[in-house]
Amino acid sequence: MSKNIHAALKSVPINLTASLKLDETAEIAKIAERLRELLRSHLHRRGLIVAISGGIDSAVCAALAVRAVGCERVFGLLLPERDSASESSIRGRMVAEQLGIAYEEFDIAPVLDALGCYHWRDEAIRAVFPSYTSEWKNKIVISGGQAGTFNYFKLVVQSPDGRLFEERLDAKHYLQIVAATNFKQRVRKTLEYFHADRLHYAVVGTPNRLEYDQGFFVKNGDGSADVKPIAHLYKTQVYALARYLELPEDICNAQPTTDTYSMTQGQDEFYFALPYDKMDIALLAYNNSKPSSQLAEELGIGLDQAEFIYRDIQAKRKATAPLHWPGIPMETVAGPMTKPPVLG
Repeated sequence: MSKNIHAALKSVPINLTASLKLDETAEIAKIAERLRELLRSHLHRRGLIVAISGGIDSAVCAALAVRAVGCERVFGLLLPERDSASESSIRGRMVAEQLGIAYEEFDIAPVLDALGCYHWRDEAIRAVFPSYTSEWKNKIVISGGQAGTFNYFKLVVQSPDGRLFEERLDAKHYLQIVAATNFKQRVRKTLEYFHADRLHYAVVGTPNRLEYDQGFFVKNGDGSADVKPIAHLYKTQVYALARYLELPEDICNAQPTTDTYSMTQGQDEFYFALPYDKMDIALLAYNNSKPSSQLAEELGIGLDQAEFIYRDIQAKRKATAPLHWPGIPMETVAGPMTKPPVLG
């Protein structure tokens, strides 16, 4: 294709929302077949492990795993800790029981406490709010992005009497809070791999395309897995699959949260520049080289904000690229296969 024709195609408007529609039957069949192929020909494992958080992504991954290998060869894990919302475990059990899979629920809070997760987090919070105690609640929120300005992070805390306080976070204390809370994802992944080794199963990773593309995962935590069935699917498409798979209504209607901090925190509050449905359209437009003017029109936002969103996508890809990398040897080592298999 000539450069002129290619450039002309890029400028052709497309209905971005319509482009997110799936043939759910074909998509489920394709994912199930690829999972079976990977288990049989590449991973040489007997079944699949899925950590079920109570959110949409892990629920869909669990259902797809059952479609691929049957409920008798899927094992679920519910891994709450002291900051997890109570409804997360309720929804997790609901999913496991509807799918008919064996599962285990294990409270990881004592492990996290022993590792210093809560101590390190609270130490950093008290540097900003000296009155903070373990009776208070907390979360980190991102600011600036949705207004089309520079991103920065704020710490929000809530006292036992319900009063809210917020302050801008400096880099030192932001990094310490995030490093401490990353223990949660890494401990969960340790348990997933324990059960995978015990059962000779493979570990299912649950990031959707937004999370995978934009680096919204913890390296050697929720970013670690043997297979990632929905990493190519936008969040809107994951919701469509959930409804097609007839997962519980509470799952299909659940709003995306991090379920990491003691205060309720939406993913767009912490990381993304937009709510997931709009962020899907933004990433789709960016991936199809559509001009920022088309994104602005599609979302009903200003051109400056649309341009910021594109810059933010680029910046997150660049900043989080190392999260995707394996450990880098100093020289090429002949012998090991270091690249994943390519499936048709």
